[in-house]
Formats: sequence, structure tokens, C-alpha cells
Amino acid sequence: MPLSKYLYVYILKCSDKTYYTGVTNNPERRIEEHSSGINKTCYTFLRRPIEMVYCERFTNYNLAIEWEKRIKNWNRKKKEALIKENWNQLKIEAECKNETSHKNFVKNPTHVLDYARTDNAQI
Repeated sequence: MPLSKYLYVYILKCSDKTYYTGVTNNPERRIEEHSSGINKTCYTFLRRPIEMVYCERFTNYNLAIEWEKRIKNWNRKKKEALIKENWNQLKIEAECKNETSHKNFVKNPTHVLDYARTDNAQI
């Protein structure tokens, strides 16, 4: 059997409502493997039945693997925005929400005052 010229990044929704992200060169075969429970140590084994909710085809293997790794690090809301193709929500979920973010630094005037106090103390 010849190798596929494509890789597919996919997301499965498990029976416990969690998501599993993977990469394959044959999505039909891979979903059958997840569904049948071939590998008892696989994340999806105890979470069957599963449903494929996202699948994207790549011609560049490196980009596919990079995309899979990136999605695996996303939170649930961000994955759901991708699945629903809600690009506005995806953008919102992608924004940095750390207190130390430059956006929050400007928004919070106490940071500016603290900086000014520190700066003046050095004069």
C-alpha cells in the first residue's frame, strides 16, 4: 500500500465530553482503531464511543505535526471555537490573559503608579 501524500490533524469528542487530538495519514482507519479499542492504553479506550468533530488535511508533514502539538496545548474553549469555526471566539481565546500581559499593564493604572514610584525612588 502506498503512503498517503497527506496528513490529517483530527479532534475526537469522547463520551466523557473530553477532546482527543491526533494526527494520521488515514482518518477513516484511525477512527475505526479508536472506536474498536485496539489499544487498551490509548486515551480514548475508556472514553468510547468517540466522534470525530474536526479534521484538517495537510500536504506538509511538519506543519501537520506542529498544528497537532499546538492544538493539544489549547484549553477546551479554544478547541471548541476551532471545531465550530468560530474565528472571532478563537481570537478572543488566543489573547493573553496573564496579569503581567502588556495589555493588562496598561489597563491597570496601579501598575503605572508602582512603576512611577519605583522610578522616582531611584532618582
